[in-house]
Amino acid sequence: MDLERALGLIAEVPDFPEPGVLFRDLSPLFADADGFAAVIDALAATVDPGTDVLAAVEARGFLLAAAVGYARAMGVVLVRKPGKLPSVAGRVDYALEYGTATLELPSGVVRPGQRAVVVDDVLATGGTVAAACELLENAGATVTGVSVVMELAALDGRSALSGRKVSSLLVT
Repeated sequence: MDLERALGLIAEVPDFPEPGVLFRDLSPLFADADGFAAVIDALAATVDPGTDVLAAVEARGFLLAAAVGYARAMGVVLVRKPGKLPSVAGRVDYALEYGTATLELPSGVVRPGQRAVVVDDVLATGGTVAAACELLENAGATVTGVSVVMELAALDGRSALSGRKVSSLLVT
């Protein structure tokens, strides 16, 4: 399946998680073996050589980064929601399109000087990805890029990532 057809599997769900929000659901894409493979191949191609580790943002980023990590023979660091880790290296609060949230980085999984790429499903306001970048940098890593399946251009998430290389497979 070509990438354009694969990205066409993404469903739009109006008024979720609250009225006025148009949610992009990647579940149909994840459920389609050929579509998922096309997206993983395309994401893997966005990761620069010399990258040491992928940082996966909970939860859909876990699926994407794990598959890209396998394809590129790279490790994956799980950036988690609060209360999921036995040992926390850092914590960042941030704003979402429709609220606030917190992310945490596990202790001992990022080495100073590592080159990391953050992987997630959707870049909206940029708060989630910026928080992941901050956690990695606070742990001593260098964030060399951000790779997402979809970017919601109207929400201007790139402005929260100023100066960072951002790769989006689909910009809407």
